[in-house]
Amino acid sequence: MSSPDSRAGRNPDSRTGQYVAPVTSVFDRIRMPQRCVRHRMTAPNPPRRVAVVLNGRAGALLDRQEAAAELAESFAQAGLEPHFIPPEAGTLPERLDQAVRTGAEIVVVAGGDGTIACAAQSLEGTAAALGILPFGTMNLLAKDLGIPIDDLPAAVALIAGGVARTIDVGEVGGRVFLCASMLGLPADIGRHREAQRDGGPAWRRWTRFAQAALHTTRRYVARRLVLELGDQAVASRAPSVTVTVNRLDDASGRLFARARLDGGEFGVYLAERPHWRKIPPLVWDLVRGNWRAGGTIEERRAPAVVVRARRPAMRVMNDGEEMILPTPLHYRLRAGALRVIAPPAGDPPIGNQPTGDRS
Repeated sequence: MSSPDSRAGRNPDSRTGQYVAPVTSVFDRIRMPQRCVRHRMTAPNPPRRVAVVLNGRAGALLDRQEAAAELAESFAQAGLEPHFIPPEAGTLPERLDQAVRTGAEIVVVAGGDGTIACAAQSLEGTAAALGILPFGTMNLLAKDLGIPIDDLPAAVALIAGGVARTIDVGEVGGRVFLCASMLGLPADIGRHREAQRDGGPAWRRWTRFAQAALHTTRRYVARRLVLELGDQAVASRAPSVTVTVNRLDDASGRLFARARLDGGEFGVYLAERPHWRKIPPLVWDLVRGNWRAGGTIEERRAPAVVVRARRPAMRVMNDGEEMILPTPLHYRLRAGALRVIAPPAGDPPIGNQPTGDRS
């Protein structure tokens, strides 16, 4: 009687006496390493779908006619084929809306903090993430995120290889801001900056702006405001009130730097009018990011802010953009409402500027 092993077509090995399965081909005994199988079966990630909007009126783009060509070259080097939304497609908000409608994974804006805030207004609530190419005067958000400054190829490479993270968004009077909203003297000075955008060479624009800012500072009269900070009401005649999306971090050594972009609270800063002799050291402390040193700025925190004034409207400067809004001003914070492309968590800063927390 044949054994079960012989009936199944298995024969004993002549050396060991154990039954083995018949070998039909030498390749039956070859096993490809699992890592090789995974390597062969994994397709490369397709390039990200990117739409690009350029704001030619941004601070660092006013005198750069070749910026569009530089952008196209940098995107090609990064292996991306972006869809550029041309200036003739409409106003900046119209072009941003068009960029969203293309179905791009990332809508890239080339401009300053005001341009980025305008993009956030269009992108909030959509599936697209925001990519930032910093071409502004201050570039506050880009520095907080660790995006390279003055290094266009590196900034574009980050868009190709960075990760999406969520940050908080501030809103007042239906207008979005991502860094700071200023009232009082800074807002009045800001309107002079807007007036000088198209005033010739950079040195001439900055000279006229400095003269106008000095004149405004000397003549400015602070008005009484009432600030509702959560369950507290604070009356103030401070000439400058600044509301920031999350608190400022004076340990970073940068002006208006923040350690967190997802802390879920506003920072509120009331600045007294210093004696004229204290203005130069105060300016120096602000430039170094050490705004606490002079003792003329009071810090408070609140999840929501209401500013009441006797006037029916107030001049406000949101992320460097000046506007008139009706009072009272209701500041609301939307936690984690915007997705932005940033360096992966744990990576060192790409640029040479200090950066905030990227967790």
